[in-house]
Amino acid sequence: MQENARPRRRLTVRQLEVLASVGREGSVTAAAAQLHLTQPAVSMQLRQVEDAFGLALFEQVGRRLEITEPGRALLPLAEEILSRIDDFEQTAAALRGLRTGRIRLGLVSTAKYFAPRLIAQFGKTHPGIEFKLTVHNREQIIERLRSYSIDLGLMGRPPEGMDFVGLPFAPNPLIVVAATTHPLSLRRRMEPRELDGEPLIVREPGSGTRIAMDRFFAETGVRCRQIMEADSNETIKQAVMAGMGLGFLSMQTVRAELAEGRIAMLDVQGLPLRRQWFVVHPRARRLTPAPAEFREFLLHEADALMRVAL
Repeated sequence: MQENARPRRRLTVRQLEVLASVGREGSVTAAAAQLHLTQPAVSMQLRQVEDAFGLALFEQVGRRLEITEPGRALLPLAEEILSRIDDFEQTAAALRGLRTGRIRLGLVSTAKYFAPRLIAQFGKTHPGIEFKLTVHNREQIIERLRSYSIDLGLMGRPPEGMDFVGLPFAPNPLIVVAATTHPLSLRRRMEPRELDGEPLIVREPGSGTRIAMDRFFAETGVRCRQIMEADSNETIKQAVMAGMGLGFLSMQTVRAELAEGRIAMLDVQGLPLRRQWFVVHPRARRLTPAPAEFREFLLHEADALMRVAL
């Protein structure tokens, strides 16, 4: 050992798990339940980390633990290290020829309408693969990809820049819908400008659907009257079916309602908008075998499977 070399601190995987869990859950009690440990054991592990580095990572505020600035800086690093340890174990398992693994998949809310079908199809030939599925908005998906909290993200608009790889795997047609009793539901080959002045229920700013809608209306000169904003496709569908106004949604979200005649797709020239679904991961990250195989499945089979479903 070189004279100036500093000894490596003995930071354990369990201590990293405790730090990450307490940071996520915000309490020792919840972290203990998640990790199947006693509360004193969690408190001791957390105290050992703080003592080893001479930092206060959490502070008691009332009945709740609040993360400090040092804790907030270290938390994403702890989660990244734990993620890489999982990657190591999965790669080692694949090298032994085991057909097992875990895929942490993040979805924007619209993707939850088709992702379970794709996962079920993938599971028929990969029964040993376990999925952990979470639904977030687009910005949260990007942040979780960046922190290695998830392996892959499914979204309608990939992040800009060179930090991520976004590959298109299936069509994402966007349409205008109305209640079946709406007068425009009987019209054929409408010009977009015929939507002028119609009440509209819209997705929140920043969502891929909202960005595409704003662009389409700007390009066609349509000025709808926004009466409500919602971050849920289900809320928009219910409002449309109740006759509150029109909705601009992915066809994937209203597939069942269209088939059952509970909602109408307006026949507007220029629609459906032909957009794509993308599978996204950080460019710097080397995917482990299970996420890599699911990505290949999406790129080669998802398009045909989703077209059949429409």
